[in-house]
Amino acid sequence: MATLKALVVDDASFVRDLVKRTVRQRFPVIETTDAQNGRRAQSLMSRTAFDLVLCDWEMPEMSGLELLRWMRQQPQYQKVPFIMITSRGDKDHVIEAVQEGVSEYLGKPFSPEGLSKKIIKVMGARLKQAMDRSGKSLASPAEAFKESAALLTQKREPAAEPSARPEPASPGVARAAKPARSAAGRPAPTLASVRFADSTLKSVIKDINLTEVRVLAKRDQAFPGILDQAVIDIEIGDGQMARLNGYVHQLQAVDKRQDTDFVSVTIRFVDEDPQKLEDLSRFVARFRASNR
Repeated sequence: MATLKALVVDDASFVRDLVKRTVRQRFPVIETTDAQNGRRAQSLMSRTAFDLVLCDWEMPEMSGLELLRWMRQQPQYQKVPFIMITSRGDKDHVIEAVQEGVSEYLGKPFSPEGLSKKIIKVMGARLKQAMDRSGKSLASPAEAFKESAALLTQKREPAAEPSARPEPASPGVARAAKPARSAAGRPAPTLASVRFADSTLKSVIKDINLTEVRVLAKRDQAFPGILDQAVIDIEIGDGQMARLNGYVHQLQAVDKRQDTDFVSVTIRFVDEDPQKLEDLSRFVARFRASNR
């Protein structure tokens, strides 16, 4: 029987479902409720007492940072653990979240194991006691995720998760390059680095629309599994970046030969934030114009 309550806040239903499944399978004593943005979460928190909040940063109507600020002003929520789950991993944003009272910081894409570690860390003895009363135990991360392997489509080594302590942004977090023209006047390829929980795939964008992006990558890299989370950073102009969340929809060899050098990866977008969709629309228009 659940004795603790957690609120999962993210504008992408795919991410909310992934977080709730992880919590349900790993911590049966935690009951989860979800909200699609900070405004809805604020309404739920005003009516129900939650013991844990797992929240995205970039959302419509009210961001995760705005929700955190409001939450720390409420007497009943001043000490409630707040885990920020976001694709923003640069130093300035980590510092800002820490200053506002974030308990832990988890970067997207995240592994279920990484999420579990953060929850155990912020809930501490209270979670252990609840699990003990229910006859469950907090197994080691390796043991725990042997049991919940259904959450993953392939076995992988644990990913190092960003700390809530301010650290420099990882040089592996790359972005889509601005379209350019070759000396011969042909469109130069649009490069992109797609981030997964434990790897970054260097690739070339072959096609992109409002629902998905298809990239080509050399097969000598580490490839994700079907349904794995992904984040692709695209430059939308004036140095601004859009971080689009998605999942791997398809992996396909470019050639019919077994020794093909390239693999096509299709990533479906899951963001429902109108601002992100607007940013994506501008990028798609620029991409198509530069590749005519």
